[in-house]
Amino acid sequence: MKKINLFIYLIPFAVITSCGNDNEVKIEEKPIESNPELLERAKGIFGNLPLIAENAENTITDEKVALGKALYYEKRLSKDNTISCNSCHNLDTYGVDNLSFSPGNDGTLGGRNSPTVLNAALHISQFWDGRAKDVEEQAGGPILNPVEMAMPNEKAVTDRISKIEEYKVLFAKAFPEEKQPITYSNIQKAIGAFERKLIVHSKFDDYLAGDESKLNQQEKEGLETFISIGCTACHSGNTLGGQLFQKFGATANYWEHTKSKNIDNGKFDVTKNEADKYVFKTPSLRNIEKTYPYFHDGSVEKLDDAVKIMAKIQLNKDLTEKETSDIVAFLKTLTGEVPSHYKQ
Repeated sequence: MKKINLFIYLIPFAVITSCGNDNEVKIEEKPIESNPELLERAKGIFGNLPLIAENAENTITDEKVALGKALYYEKRLSKDNTISCNSCHNLDTYGVDNLSFSPGNDGTLGGRNSPTVLNAALHISQFWDGRAKDVEEQAGGPILNPVEMAMPNEKAVTDRISKIEEYKVLFAKAFPEEKQPITYSNIQKAIGAFERKLIVHSKFDDYLAGDESKLNQQEKEGLETFISIGCTACHSGNTLGGQLFQKFGATANYWEHTKSKNIDNGKFDVTKNEADKYVFKTPSLRNIEKTYPYFHDGSVEKLDDAVKIMAKIQLNKDLTEKETSDIVAFLKTLTGEVPSHYKQ
């Protein structure tokens, strides 16, 4: 049987020429080849993004999510009522604050970049060094961290929340079988349940579902390059990362390329294992276009620079401008929108 080349035509750009006092817009069509082999390979590498990140130890209910949302935006969880979870993980800006380091209750900056909360519940663990097993455990950390929300202890948190009439009602609805539902553990469970709903799909998911027209030719070429040069060794699965730990700077010292002001030991600070020096959880690339600045210390502002640096220090590859541009075009297909009902 003769092979038939299929083409999908999109309109990637317009060429504008001047004609007298009028501007005439000429539309130039660029053919986009159907590539079923690439699609099948991508399906096998990335899989499907679920609608919810389930947790058998924390059943998700509408009541628990409603409570979690309220707590996520609650500034009274910080010592001086100044910041909330959303302050550093702003859902209006893709779950980050776009700062290298986030200011805490009294303005002191944290030591690592605040990663996006979007899709984070699907990760293997939480924080750059993986010290929390899930979003429920992670939710309890910043509240008591002296540099972040700075509450002195769990009792101070529950005592404050217990005095707020709204929360008495919300906790009773979320945990109806408990006589005293306002506990620190339940605060963590509620915030965790809310974050488990923050799964954000993009047009790349439509592509993986079989709609090749969702990606233009450059985006497909970027996907092809992303796979072929080895990026998927760390950035695979439905979150394109977040599933393993890797040394940052496998082929070169990262700080020589990122121009980082400080050298971070990474997971070593938790384990004291020499093999964990400069090891971090690989970040998800979902919404990466919007979650700048990049890396654990927010040392790189531009996505194309981050892509070039990663290729060099992880794969020992010097990307061409076209390869970089194509990969960035692909990465932008991973941008989705947070549903408005999760925003404040």
